Amino acid sequence: MSIFFSRQCEYALQSIIYLAQKKQGEMTTIKEISSHLNIPFHFLGKIFQKLSHKGLLHSMKGVSGGFWLAKPAEEIVLMDIVVAVDGSDIMNLCVLGYTVCDANAPCAMHTEWKATKEGFFAALSKKNILDVAKEIKKEGYKL
Repeated sequence: MSIFFSRQCEYALQSIIYLAQKKQGEMTTIKEISSHLNIPFHFLGKIFQKLSHKGLLHSMKGVSGGFWLAKPAEEIVLMDIVVAVDGSDIMNLCVLGYTVCDANAPCAMHTEWKATKEGFFAALSKKNILDVAKEIKKEGYKL
């Protein structure tokens, strides 16, 4: 499990990257993604519902239905997915878990964490899922 994201967010990131490896507009079922990525089917359904409401996925119901990216993969950055699932408040969370941690009332790790966090979230805002999907396809990566 990631130290930064909820399990739901991790699954959303993995699933959208999986969809980015498909041809643009190609529908994929939750069953296929769930099976391939070993994500509980019903949990993934709830995640995809949220991603659809946030405008990252399109869906079509029925026997020949499925999900596909709502925008080209190069237009979706990792941070779009993180914010859609975990919310933008994730960028303000204290690394030690305190509810109040800011410049006025910093925790013991506030200064170090702030610099790390800003760099990390900036990187997520630059990296699109098409680039990530291409990297994952390279030999040596294990899904």
